[in-house]
Amino acid sequence: MKGRVLLCDDEVTILRAGAIKLVRAGYAVEEAFDGEEAWTKILANPPDVLVTDLQMPRLTGLELIARVRSHPQLAAVRIVLLTAKGYELACEELRQKWSIDRILDKPFSPRELLQLVERLTQSKREAALAVS
Repeated sequence: MKGRVLLCDDEVTILRAGAIKLVRAGYAVEEAFDGEEAWTKILANPPDVLVTDLQMPRLTGLELIARVRSHPQLAAVRIVLLTAKGYELACEELRQKWSIDRILDKPFSPRELLQLVERLTQSKREAALAVS
């Protein structure tokens, strides 16, 4: 297994397309349909990479990211924020404030998501080796 990824989006087609691509590439993938469900799954079994949509019911992507970043045991989780409103956001500000690795505009290709997850998990493995 290459790593664990949690995909969180209220659009089933985005979840399925991303999950299929990542699973075929050797990743263990969990899915959540809203931020509260994702938070429960993160606490139970933290992923290497969290891919979350910005706009979701019950808990937005930014609220979920804030919870992750405020939890010391989750500091190593890499984060990708998906959004259809990239042009409306102050992306660099958000990235810096919440330590978001990448903001990915919708629509995106599953191949692009896979390449991004591969880079993030690879850099996480390299960082872990450097510490040990």
